[in-house]
Amino acid sequence: MYKVRIQPRWELENADGARLPAHLVDLLVAVRASGSLAAAARSVGLSYRYAWGQLQAARDVFGQPLLRMTRGRGARLTAIGERLVWADNRIAARLSPMLDSLATELEAELERTVSAHAMPLRVHASHGFGVEALRRTMAEADLPLDLKYRSPDDALSALRSGACDIAGLHLPIGDLEPALFAHYRDRLDLDADRVIHLAMRRQGLVLAPGNPRRIETLQDLERPDVRMIHRQPGSGTRLLLEAMLARHGIAFERIRACDVEELTHAAVSAYVASGLADVGFALEPPARRYGLDFYPLVTEHYFFLCHNDVLESGRLTDLLALLRSDRFRRELGQLPGYDPSYCGRVQTLPDAFEAAR
Repeated sequence: MYKVRIQPRWELENADGARLPAHLVDLLVAVRASGSLAAAARSVGLSYRYAWGQLQAARDVFGQPLLRMTRGRGARLTAIGERLVWADNRIAARLSPMLDSLATELEAELERTVSAHAMPLRVHASHGFGVEALRRTMAEADLPLDLKYRSPDDALSALRSGACDIAGLHLPIGDLEPALFAHYRDRLDLDADRVIHLAMRRQGLVLAPGNPRRIETLQDLERPDVRMIHRQPGSGTRLLLEAMLARHGIAFERIRACDVEELTHAAVSAYVASGLADVGFALEPPARRYGLDFYPLVTEHYFFLCHNDVLESGRLTDLLALLRSDRFRRELGQLPGYDPSYCGRVQTLPDAFEAAR
């Protein structure tokens, strides 16, 4: 099995053509984490002298320092240093899922080229941290995977056309289930489709630390002083938010939205953490990762859908064994807001969801 890793990389230069040093952003990220230039230099494999030279070169690019040293208090980033760190976080959050998806495609192509009998499991799924954990665990187990991150609508269309073996979807638990189920109903086969559960997970409001805007209800999103970063139209999370707002009589158009729409939960959280938005609607893990407040609003089932013929063919035997393993269930349970209680359970749609009965 071949492993492909693709990492985002970016460069910056000023009007005079002066560029940021190659290791500068990694150094700033480490300083922010440790509060010490010496410790940061060690963590990125640089000498203290070389790290200091990088900071001086960066100062020439911006005409101002990126770091302030205080005797007895270590080092802290200046405003421009902080901005560079959060720019790097947003780039990684926005691009990493797409690059991971491309990496699995390349791995599958190489495997098919080298071995005529290689048949990677084809998965189209909306992005989530449980799916990321599955991709990582399958790679460690040398199980071939062709993963494409797609919206639930696109994943379901791919399943129906035979372009994938299983499709990842998510539906809320409770009063919102019928509305979201109805959105997918015409593309579901209540008799032949099978649900393979991955996890229950929480979605909610992602807020700046301490919630300075005092956002406590969905109605607060309509306030003119609140800026919200949205997911892209068609994403499962955007559909869920729109359904929640409609249930509370809140017009989506009345919310003061940012000029961009993000493609991942991590990118939403990074946008809030960088101070460019006051609130977002996303999963809990990236909110905790960036030190943000999280106010849970809904729990949902994330699951894979497949046709019973695929299930009975034996193509999913390795996947089911992995999902049911204690090791994988423990890893899922360590994700904030994730519950692996149903992980690996197979059900019909009517057995799994009341709205399908």
